[in-house]
Formats: sequence, C-alpha cells, structure tokens
Amino acid sequence: MHHQHFTRADLAKIAVVVMKEHGLEPDFSEAVQDQLTQIQSAAEESDPSLQDLRHLLWCSLDNDDSLDLDQLSACEDIGNGQHKIYVAIADVDGLIKKDSPIDQHAKLNTASIYTSSRIFPMLPEKLSTNLSSLNFNEDRLALVTEMAVSATGEILGSTIYRAKVRNKAKLAYDATSDWIDGKTHAPKAIADLPGMDLQIKTQDAIAQKLRLRRHQAGSLQFEIFQPKAIFAGEKIIDIAEQIQNRGRQLIEEFMIATNESTARFLLKKGIPSLRRVVRSPERWLRIVELAKQYGALLPSSPDSKALSEFLSKRHVADPERFPDLSLVIVKLMGPGEYVLEHPGEKPIGHFGLAVQDYMHSTAPNRRFPDLITLRMIKQALIGQRSLYDNQELYALALHCTTQEDAIRKVERRMRKSDAALFLEPYIGKEFNGIITGITPNYGWVRIFNPPAEGMLLKLPKNATIGNKVRVQLVSTDVQMGHINFMLSGY
Repeated sequence: MHHQHFTRADLAKIAVVVMKEHGLEPDFSEAVQDQLTQIQSAAEESDPSLQDLRHLLWCSLDNDDSLDLDQLSACEDIGNGQHKIYVAIADVDGLIKKDSPIDQHAKLNTASIYTSSRIFPMLPEKLSTNLSSLNFNEDRLALVTEMAVSATGEILGSTIYRAKVRNKAKLAYDATSDWIDGKTHAPKAIADLPGMDLQIKTQDAIAQKLRLRRHQAGSLQFEIFQPKAIFAGEKIIDIAEQIQNRGRQLIEEFMIATNESTARFLLKKGIPSLRRVVRSPERWLRIVELAKQYGALLPSSPDSKALSEFLSKRHVADPERFPDLSLVIVKLMGPGEYVLEHPGEKPIGHFGLAVQDYMHSTAPNRRFPDLITLRMIKQALIGQRSLYDNQELYALALHCTTQEDAIRKVERRMRKSDAALFLEPYIGKEFNGIITGITPNYGWVRIFNPPAEGMLLKLPKNATIGNKVRVQLVSTDVQMGHINFMLSGY
C-alpha cells in the first residue's frame, strides 16, 4: 500500500461527488460570475437613518481560519451593574438582492458547506470573505442589535437599527480563551488596542451570566464528537477535536440573545418569521428509558430542565463516554427544523436551547435563513411590506430543513473519508476505543487517539455499548469513507 496516495485535492473531488448526490451545487454558475464582475466595492449608503458606530471597540471572534466574518460585538457599562451589548451583523443584502443569480445559488444550497479539504461557500468568496465580510479595519454597513443586560444576566430590552461599523480587532477563539483563562498573554490584537482587554473581559463576564441563566431554565449541554482533519499543503497530518471554550461560549451566548431579540422584534411588528425549532422530543419515553439505565428518573412528559440536570450529572460521572451519550440523545430529540411562525400563535420554541423565540439571524454570509431574516428586518425598519410572502416562506422553511439535513450528511460523510485517509498508514496497528453501537452482525467503535469512528467486524457475544476495547485497524477505504476494526487477538 502506498503511503497516502490520496491527497487533499482527491478529497475535494470526492466532496464534489457526494454533494451532487445529495442535491447540492458545488460550483457557481456563469450568471453568478457575471454578477460578480459588476460588484467592485462594499455596499455604501448615505441614508440619514444610518447610525455611525465606527468609534465603538468592535471585535470579531471566530475560528482561527475563518475569513467570512458575519458578526462583531462590543459592550458598554451603563451603571448599576448593567451593560449594553452591541452585536453587528453584516448587511449582505446591501450587495446581494433577492432573486439575483448569486441569491439563487445561495437559496439552492442554503448554507456554506465546510469540509476539511474544501469550503463550498454559499456566497462567492469575493463577497463572503471580502466585500460583505466585516473585515478588520474596513468600514461596513451592518444591522445592529443593541441589548440592555441586568447585573444578573437578564435581557431588559433591545433595539435594532442599521449602522456603519468598523472591526478594530480580529480575534480567534482558542488564543482569546487561553488569555481569558489566564494561561497566556493577551493576543496582539487585544494588547495593541487600549481598552480592548477590558472589552473582552466584560463581554466574557456577561456571556457567562447569560449562560448560567439559560442553564437554570433548562438549556441542554451536549458534547458532540466532530473531529476535524488538519492539512499541511496536500498532506493530511492530524485529526483534532474542537474544544468548547470561553471564546466559543461568548459568541454562542451573544448570538442566542441576538436571535431572540430579532424574533421578538418581528413578532412585535406582526410579521411572520422563519424560526429554527426543535420540537419537544417525540421520543421522550425512550430518553426516559435511557436515563433509567443510569439510575436516573425523568418525568413522563418532556422536561428540558430535568434532562439538563441528568446530562450535567453524566458529564461529571463519565466524561469519557459523554460524547456518545450526547449523540444518542440528540438523535432521540430529532433534528431541528425551520418553520414559519405567525404572531399570536403559541411558539414551538427550541427545546435544546431553552428559549421560546429562536431564529437564525446572525450569519447571513453563511446561512440563507439568516439572509432572509436580514431582508425582512430591513423592510420592517422602513415600514415597508416584506419581500417574501407567506407562501414563499413556507416553501423556504421546508427547503432549508431538507438542505440542512443534506449538508449534515455531506459533512459527516467527508469526516469519514478524512479519517480513513489519515488512518491508512496505520493498518495493522492497535488502538484503545469504546463500543458506540451494536447491530446483529457488527458494531461501531470510537477510538480516542486519533479521534475516529469505524465499524467493528465480528462482534463477540458479550459486547455491550460503552465497553472499552482494544482494537486493530484492518482496512480503510477513502473513496467510500469506510474504516474497519477487529478486536485485538480475535
């Protein structure tokens, strides 16, 4: 067997095929290219209602390699332990109008698709990583949500308006988190700008209060196993897991707060909106059964608070197996979906996040529902009727749910090919793992180092889920994304 005869480019080719199989379009059309040549600069407007907020200490906080910057945040102390949080969202609609060729491509795929070998952006990179991205030191148009937060992390009220903003610091999750945790010195972008250190420390403190409040309301904490391949040029050199840290939590809390504010804004205006919901689990009784196996009693009707407490106890009791338990419960809860909600109806809400009003509005460069919402808010702000009628919104909610499911399948399938490629040179080697699934003829095993999952051939009679095992890698197939193990000495 040649040592890694597949390259990053080969993986990208596999990704193209898998996307097409799932009804997604990997490439931009000629019409898109034509429209792109017309766009030479970022959106500009001289509307008197545009506020100028370029003076605020805005920063972006994202993955190390992210170039599509959708949101900025800033905060201000307003006394009595209260703060104002500002979240700015890129005004993608400033350049890309409804039903133009670029919009039609975005509508087809509904989101950017991230595979390790190639990113398939929803919008061409000339926009998503440049002209419609909230790039460092560039003036940009944005939609700003301004929220007042109490000393205990309660959101007291919010307003939404359009503004000019300027990103003063491009920050990355891991380095920023290490600094918040006191492990390292401040990243250069923080150290270079007077007042930025206090900004981030304050935003972190507010985010942790918001988080605590959601937990008390019954928000669910999962830890999903999603390893990511790391390349050096064309060669795969490692597979690493993304860690949940303070930087990611900061953005997560601010985005959930923004999404809730956006939802309430449209509700107040009497405008139906596209919501992201996870219905209370239909398979709740199976979750109750599962909890029983761990000696825990859950109530007989869906109760996110009780489930949340069960999860945090399990996380403490058995951190090693927690990702597998998380996955089982997420599957039992069923996937999220987009629905059209009308003012005056009882909201379905988002079971997993313990919020009643939840929608996607914070990533219009990466997700189509967010771009729809952005357009609806802009129309509502000037008192004009929506660009989307209800019929169209119903159809879009359904389409976005279908495509999101397809994207999830493509991303999961490509993670398998990545892992198969990385493990290819280790055929015959032994690994420590844990059994994660059992069928009549074979099982599934997750190995710890590198983090990967594969099939376990020839399952012994007494195997049970959660068993720790020593396995030997017997074969891999990069094209199909297959990894096969056998129990050692079997």
